[in-house]
Order: sequence, then structure tokens, then C-alpha cells
Amino acid sequence: MELGRIQKLIVEEIKEHGAYLVDGSELLPELPDQPRFTNRHLSIPHILLPKNQCGSLAPGDEVTVFVYKDSSDRPIASTTLPPLELGGIAALNVTQVTRIGAFLSWGLAKDLLLPFHEQTCRVKEGDTVLCALYIDKSCRLCATMKLYPYLRTDSPYQKEDRVSGRIYETSNNFGVFVAVDNCYSALIPKREIFFPLLPGQNVVARVVKVLADGKLTLSLRDKAYLQMDSDSQLIYSALQGAGGFLPYHDKSSAEEIKARFGIGKNAFKRALGHLYKEKKIIIEETGFRLAGEPKGLS
Repeated sequence: MELGRIQKLIVEEIKEHGAYLVDGSELLPELPDQPRFTNRHLSIPHILLPKNQCGSLAPGDEVTVFVYKDSSDRPIASTTLPPLELGGIAALNVTQVTRIGAFLSWGLAKDLLLPFHEQTCRVKEGDTVLCALYIDKSCRLCATMKLYPYLRTDSPYQKEDRVSGRIYETSNNFGVFVAVDNCYSALIPKREIFFPLLPGQNVVARVVKVLADGKLTLSLRDKAYLQMDSDSQLIYSALQGAGGFLPYHDKSSAEEIKARFGIGKNAFKRALGHLYKEKKIIIEETGFRLAGEPKGLS
């Protein structure tokens, strides 16, 4: 019998409190070789399935159950199968936040603990968090938002495909980590981020590259020639809203442009060139203005 796993067990006998189950030796495929799974095997002869879940079971019957620990830290079986098991990932709702961490609803009598040290951002009651299941040092099932080791790298996606996923972690050095389809490993590099992105957010992105190891590199922007139209409209609208003049030019820093327009400097220059060719703006040394607007509006 394995803690944290959906498995088929055999009814050994029926007692007052429920059915006692023994190993049926039928599990789902082997788990990845990860240190957190080393204590999953239970060295006990049988396990209790509570009476209210037994129905018409009889000795010798086979039953599919999930094995976890109850509020008294005793191994117990349940015919209610949660949305994740060891090695799996699922989006769960936060039911409560206490001094030891958050508790998540996963369909079982005992909520799942998400310790503070396993949170990539602080969560609150009512949040939905993407998490994986692991066994801690005390042999308890817990959740983690640190999903990198649990995500798959065998996605069916190719370069230029559109994908959707959930942000699960951010890094000042690398960018934003995304679980595509809640199961595939992906990264939006730091250079592709022009506005704040937070864990828990859902994003739609374009696959820029499929790395040799199967991980995906994403961008929230279209190809340059497609993105240019929307960037041009964004800048033109900002120009109109500013009264016809904006003090941004070739020598403006990338940080200034990103802060004002939420795009990179190269994208800004492409959009500006596009507006100039369409004779919608006049480019000056100190900035740019709407075509036909008199000088002195800055």
C-alpha cells in the first residue's frame, strides 16, 4: 500500500467501523524517482475504509481507493478520489489560512496543508492555487506551489503555437514560470515581460522556442510584424490622450518607454516608424507629435 496514491485493494474483512483492506498489488504507473516520495510505502498489514464508504462490499471484493492520513495521523482509505496524487498537479481552493500555512479543499474529509515555506506567494482564503502533492519529513501529505520538478516536458506544442497556462512562480533573474495546460514546463523570459505578472494569473502566450529538453519558451506578444499594429494604436491613443505631444525619442531609455507604454524599446521604435510612414505623427528631437499639431504643445 502506498500513501498518497490511488490503488486497488482487496477487502479482507468487514468490521463494525468499516472494511479492512489489504494490498491488491495494482497501482498506477511507477512514480518518478524523487526524494520526496521515498517514504510513500506503508508497512502495515491492512488499512481501514470507513463504514460510510463501504456500501455493499464483501470480503474478497476489489475496491479502488486513495490512501492518506486522517486528522489523527492514521493511514486511512477513501473511495472519494482527489484531483491529484503523488507526482500530480491540480488547481485547489484555499479554505483557510492558519499560523502553519494554508489549507486546501481536495474532496477528502481532511483538507490538504500548504505550508508557508512551500508557497511561491502568500495565499488567502478563496484563492485558487496550482499545486503538487508530496510527502514531508514527518511522513505527511502536503501541497507545494514549487512546481518546477513536477512539470512534464513532453508537450505536443511546436514553435508559434498558442498556449494557455497558469503562472506558478516569478524570478527576478529568469522571468515568469508557467504551467502550460497546468502540466507542461514553460518560461516567459525576463526580456519578454513589460508589465507585472503574478503567481496564479492565467496567461495566453505564443511558443517562441521548444528547448532540447522539451521545456517551452513563451512570449505574450505576437510576432513583430503582427504586434506592430496594436503597438502603433496603443502609442497613437496615448499621444491623443496627452494632448498631441509626448517627450519620448531615440535617446529615451528602455526603462522609461517600458514604464510609459508597457513595451520594449525596439517595439516602440517600430511602431513609431509605422506611424510616421502613415503620416500620423511628426518626429522631433525632443519627442513626437500628432501630424498637423502646432509646436509648443510639450
